[in-house]
Amino acid sequence: MLYFETPMTKIKTTFFCQNCGAQSAKWMGKCSACNEWNTYVEEPIQKPTSREWEMGAGAAKRVAKPTLIHEIRMEEQARIQLADAELNRVLGGGLVPGSVVLFGGEPGIGKSTLLLQTALGLSPQKVLYISGEESEQQIKMRAERIGIHHTNGYILTETSTQLIFQQVRKLEPHLIVIDSIQTLHTAVIESSPGSISQIRECTSELMRYGKTTGTSLFIIGHINKEGAIAGPKVLEHMVDTVLQFEGDRNHIYRLLRATKNRFGSTNELGIYEMTGKGLRGVENPSEILVTNNGTGLSGISIAATIEGLRPMLVEVQALVGHSAYGTPQRSATGFDAKRLHMLLAVLEKRVGVKMGGKDVFLNLAGGIRANDTAMDLAVVCALLSSHADMPVDRTLCLAGEVGLSGEIRPVNRIDQRISEAQKLGYERMVISRYNKGTDQKDYTLELIRVGKVEEVFSHLFG
Repeated sequence: MLYFETPMTKIKTTFFCQNCGAQSAKWMGKCSACNEWNTYVEEPIQKPTSREWEMGAGAAKRVAKPTLIHEIRMEEQARIQLADAELNRVLGGGLVPGSVVLFGGEPGIGKSTLLLQTALGLSPQKVLYISGEESEQQIKMRAERIGIHHTNGYILTETSTQLIFQQVRKLEPHLIVIDSIQTLHTAVIESSPGSISQIRECTSELMRYGKTTGTSLFIIGHINKEGAIAGPKVLEHMVDTVLQFEGDRNHIYRLLRATKNRFGSTNELGIYEMTGKGLRGVENPSEILVTNNGTGLSGISIAATIEGLRPMLVEVQALVGHSAYGTPQRSATGFDAKRLHMLLAVLEKRVGVKMGGKDVFLNLAGGIRANDTAMDLAVVCALLSSHADMPVDRTLCLAGEVGLSGEIRPVNRIDQRISEAQKLGYERMVISRYNKGTDQKDYTLELIRVGKVEEVFSHLFG
């Protein structure tokens, strides 16, 4: 008896860079696109013959033609107002129809909880929550815990994009939530879920559907050990908005930032409080970022900062002590460490405070991270207070940028900072004397105008 071997279909493979998504026919030690080492991974691929199943049979195809810019008609689209005011603020005033939002954060930080309560709180629009990680019963338990009952909220537990699009065409929802993109897979590519090619192709299919039908999408993405969203970097360039959910799982406060937003500012900040019934938006963040139990303690000052359009008061904590080792330690939590080193050099050169042999630790209370240069003055005052072991008056607030020559430079939107400090009951505020457009008679708190760091030292400690 003769046996004949049937020829096996050869699986085509290629190499993808895990950092930027670049493609190569052979393995390379260094990526030529992003210059990262050892990031190429071999994955099987398969070219699709047809993609009619994505948009449905008979979908209209628009032929793109060049158009004069003045002939393009603008149509104002009303944003979808979500029930979450903090999320609306970070998105730039609401959710744009047809937009794709990538949502990242550490495991257990509350990504699924936030999007589930946002999706179920959207009424009367039809919402589809697609989960590849949890069962329907688990999602139902979470919905009962956060206490939201939405008659137009649908749950689908599926990982195949082909089956998902079949249900989506029947339901025609206004909003789709994907939890998460690493669990989905498409038959177009022969690779395991979570691989570079699968993530890119699944996201591409979802984007084409959303842009064609005007359906908004929230896509949850896992993060890697460096804290960035897992998958190719090109994934963040494909979507319209990238949101990062930050915070410590051991603390109750969470921060929501936009690292990319095609429809709004990336400077907005949303603050949430984790409760037993889900995440609650914090309307007045100054109340949680400033504590009143530090009376009589040195190394504490209050800074008036602005995140996006929101003025906030932040408590700056500093600790300066003698170094027990040969090399002094420099540590900053929530503040730029390089800027801290610059401010220490200014203090030593301009004020004469010797910081070379001291350990310096700086912390922004509440777990917030701020890049506002107006916090320089508060940081300097906290360092001076801890070094001299003399407390700063708790009714005093500060806002000013410190230059290399020791001058106090003006900051923008000073009127909003003063109004926020006045609303919270502060009696005095130190600002730059070069800030224009501020008049003492417009405010009840006392404005102290300074021009150099030395003047601040004399105002604080005499």
